Amino acid sequence: MQRVLRLTAYFGRQRMVWGVALLATLVAASTEPMIPALLKYLLDQGFTSGTLQLWQVPAGLMGLFAVRGSANFVGQYALSRITNDGMHVLREAMFTRLLNANMALFGRQSASALSNTVVYEVQTGANLLVTALIGMTRDGFTLIALLGYLVYLNWKLTLIVALMGPGVAWIMKTLSKRLYQLTKSSQSATDDLAYVVEENVLAHRMVRLHAAEASQASRFQALSLRLRRLALKSTVASAAMTPLTQMIAAAALSAVITLAIWQGRAVGAGNATVGDFIAFVTSMLLLISPIRRLAEIANPITRAVAALERGLTMMDDVHAEEGGALAPGRAQGRIELHDVTVSYRDDHAPALDRLSLTVAPGEIVALVGPSGSGKTTLVNLLLRFVLPSHGRISLDGHDLAQWQLPALRAQFAMVSQDVVMFNDSIAANVALGQGVDRARVTACLEAANLAEHVAALPEGMDTLVGHNATQLSGGQRQRLAIARALYKDAPILILDEATSALDTESERLVQQALQRLMAGRTTLVIAHRLSTIEHADRVVVMEHGRIMEQGSHAELMAADGLYARLQSHGALTAEPAAGATSAE
Repeated sequence: MQRVLRLTAYFGRQRMVWGVALLATLVAASTEPMIPALLKYLLDQGFTSGTLQLWQVPAGLMGLFAVRGSANFVGQYALSRITNDGMHVLREAMFTRLLNANMALFGRQSASALSNTVVYEVQTGANLLVTALIGMTRDGFTLIALLGYLVYLNWKLTLIVALMGPGVAWIMKTLSKRLYQLTKSSQSATDDLAYVVEENVLAHRMVRLHAAEASQASRFQALSLRLRRLALKSTVASAAMTPLTQMIAAAALSAVITLAIWQGRAVGAGNATVGDFIAFVTSMLLLISPIRRLAEIANPITRAVAALERGLTMMDDVHAEEGGALAPGRAQGRIELHDVTVSYRDDHAPALDRLSLTVAPGEIVALVGPSGSGKTTLVNLLLRFVLPSHGRISLDGHDLAQWQLPALRAQFAMVSQDVVMFNDSIAANVALGQGVDRARVTACLEAANLAEHVAALPEGMDTLVGHNATQLSGGQRQRLAIARALYKDAPILILDEATSALDTESERLVQQALQRLMAGRTTLVIAHRLSTIEHADRVVVMEHGRIMEQGSHAELMAADGLYARLQSHGALTAEPAAGATSAE
């Protein structure tokens, strides 16, 4: 009940619609005892006394079912309105929390698990829960109405019906606990299965290259079998409710009919009519359906609460990113790191170890070093994607923690080797996060050496790029990312190995675009290409999270230190790797 009450903030907003739904449900439930009452009237007045007017038969039956049908229709529409409105509000709140979530969330949970929670779990849970609650209300009202009519007909026999209550309650309580645990386990198994699918979709080339289809199919089969076993166990727990409840109801019905016959024989036939007996037995039989549905209500409510609980847990446990209140406008671009340390895990060496670095406004600094030296961590610190364990980082003399996060990130543009594009138009991808100015988009595409290709497309800049722009070549996607950075016009530029996977022609076009992009901007370059490094004002060489040496390319080569060794070992390349992506 506590879990259900938490959902009222999302599904309890439509109070008037809830009122309409409950009123329609009450009307529909009240028509239930009218069926045996109408049978009693038809039997006593039509067959026994013969005073019934024939026109009253169709009028009574059609009128009763017209009221019943109308009430059910209104109730169903109100139910759909409540479900979809509540689902929209909850889903929107979850997605907003996801957009502002602390970056640690994406390291703890896979993309498939988060997508499943926001899209499918909420929808399934909301539909099940609201349907179950309305059904419980309808069947509860029906049960009360039928019991009231039974008391009116024969209160002594009705006491036998009341004995079903404790037995049904015990069955529901026992099996609902079992269902809740199985549902939670099924959610975890579904996430694991979805993650395997996600991995194999994203890594389909690597799977085929290494002939790993059989091993991946085995992984999928094992997880699918686990999910199957849990589903069957849930079915057993859920399906057991109906026969157990029906057996209790059948025992009560048998006792009632037996006692009714005995009572009629003992007292005499004159005290009770055939209509009374038929009405009582019919009401008893009508009780079975709502009792059965109420017994089964634990299954959908348990599943619904377990599904929605994942979304609520995400809302509770996922904290939003924290920033300051400073928003001074466009930065000059002076970056300072003082004695900065970053540790991801206590039992591992720090990613950055007491690092200090100053970058002047407009300076181009290349960050080089072996894999794991801390280059990417340093960049992520500036964007507040990672927080320092120790030390201070400032932009234009202001500690990054003092900046509003949107204001801070507005100072940076990034072009990386892993280009991310959205399934939208070229113009929307270039102007990401801002309004589309078509003239400005065209200018940025021209500066990125991509305008000619875009103009040749059937819909020009309005062409949809598809999933991550996979129909574009590597060079074209890279230049589209450069056009996006140009459009943002941020004072600080980060280039994360932006030309590492390109062939010679692609690199030439991208380098031309990058030169235009870097003009007048503070630029940090993570690079393995000498063609990129040689344009830098300063080269900072990193290893094990520390700065080992820094200076110009010529100075570092003359010093014959780590930088010179990296070049001699081929870690810094002058030419693109064989088989790199073509520009066209």
